[in-house]
Order: sequence, then C-alpha cells, then structure tokens
Amino acid sequence: MIRHDYAFPFRIDTASHQAAQTRYESHVEQMIRQVLLTSPGERVNLPEFGCGLRQLLFAPHSEALDATTKLIVLQALNRWLAGQIQVKDVKVASIEETGDPAQLQVQIEYVLIETQANKRMEVRIL
Repeated sequence: MIRHDYAFPFRIDTASHQAAQTRYESHVEQMIRQVLLTSPGERVNLPEFGCGLRQLLFAPHSEALDATTKLIVLQALNRWLAGQIQVKDVKVASIEETGDPAQLQVQIEYVLIETQANKRMEVRIL
C-alpha cells in the first residue's frame, strides 16, 4: 500500500473536492522545506519551529558561515523531523560552487525511516 499525506501548501483538489494529497516521499520533502525556510517566531502557535536559513543569506559568505549553516540545518531537522527522517549528511555549497555570493545552497542526504529509502534533496535560497 502506498502511503499518501496532505500536500503543502494546503489546498482543495478540484477533482475530488477534498484536501489535496501527495505521495509520502513528496510530503517529507515538503516538511523539510518548511523547517528550513521558516524562521523561528514566524509561527504563532509554534514559535520555536524552523531554522531561519533566509536570515543567513545576508551574512558574509565564508567557511564559518557554511559550518554554522550545516549545524543549524542538522539540529533543526533532527529536532522537528526525527520521527520521519534520519539525516546522514548536510552540505553547504561554497561561493565557488554557486558562483553567486547572494545564494545559499544546501544539500541534504537522509533516510526515510518508514521505508528505509535513501534520499537527497537540494534547497536553494536566492
């Protein structure tokens, strides 16, 4: 049986007139994006949620920023999605790799706990 969960952002499916659903793997990717792109304090009922990557975009790009970003992402994913994924690695692209000092690129390798499938996703913040 293939598992489905609610799609993000929440919307009504025009065909079924019910909440739109997506495959489990896509749902987990959407949750990862929510954690990474939400700034702490942005959610009223859960003010500690998120890691605030967008704020790091305006910091001077350096090796120290890359290490800090990696640590922040790893801690946030382990805190908020520990029951869904096991993070294997977080990589932050350097200025040389992105070619743009105003871009932050984070690559996450993880294991879906429910299916034990290895996955990788990339998040770019411009």
